[in-house]
Amino acid sequence: ITMGGATFNAGDWATYTSTTNVRSATSHTEVFKANRIKNGLNPNGVTYRESCDSEVNPKSTPVIVGLDVTASMGKVSFDIAQEGLNTLAKEIYDKKPISDPHIMFMGIGDVVTDDSPLQVTQFEAGFTPLTEQLLDLYIEQGGGGNGSESYTLPWYFASKHTKIDSMKKRGKKGYLFTIGDDAPNKILTKGQIESVLGYNPERDFTGKELLTMVSRDYEVFHLHITRYNSDMVLNQWRDLLGERALKVTDHKKIPEIIVATLQVLAGDDKDAIANGWSGDTSIVVKEAIKGLDNKAENNGLVNFD
Repeated sequence: ITMGGATFNAGDWATYTSTTNVRSATSHTEVFKANRIKNGLNPNGVTYRESCDSEVNPKSTPVIVGLDVTASMGKVSFDIAQEGLNTLAKEIYDKKPISDPHIMFMGIGDVVTDDSPLQVTQFEAGFTPLTEQLLDLYIEQGGGGNGSESYTLPWYFASKHTKIDSMKKRGKKGYLFTIGDDAPNKILTKGQIESVLGYNPERDFTGKELLTMVSRDYEVFHLHITRYNSDMVLNQWRDLLGERALKVTDHKKIPEIIVATLQVLAGDDKDAIANGWSGDTSIVVKEAIKGLDNKAENNGLVNFD
């Protein structure tokens, strides 16, 4: 399996786990060492993150995975680093729902309360740079009691500050997944955007406006991890995203749910997709994707101008 100029295989994964403490660690604080945002992940001043075709990846497909790094969600980032990234990359290449994946991670916090509510890696096809950037994320463990986290910040950044050859050259959208256990923020103010990105846009944006903007270039999903007040929060996501708000009953199965979602949009049968996983994974995946339509345009996002 080739990822960019590198080779992703069991040997790469073995090297990653042997040269880091990720496999032996028991908590995210042992894996993610940053005590502030790293310069390379700071979106302030970034013009574009680019997903470009290459000789090795002639039909690149950008996939953005936004991880909630607030206090209640550090375990998810830890599990992605410990095993989930291996599962995600391996299953995308084995099942082939998309071509030539370029993966970007984002760290998501609360723009109202946190110092670093958005972090952005580069789009990477190589396993080593991708893991290095993932482990550089600052798990701020912030968030506040305002009933939401800033999940729309990745929408704004992706719509304004990414360039993707899949859309430019082939008219094919990328994919954007946010992951969290809280409600979406209903508005992103120009002052908040300035505090994160370093410039002042002309106005505020509602969540629906941002969704319209980002949906021109990306298929957008949110993976809602069920906790207390889960139905109330999930309903807020469903009001915004329709069935693209996916219910996650086991956060350790997030990589499989992402791959299964890509399979659905590739036109595969949902029952066959769910049955392609074993044991509890099949049950979790089936619950998450049951409302999705095989046609991308029918999944709650129709004909954005």
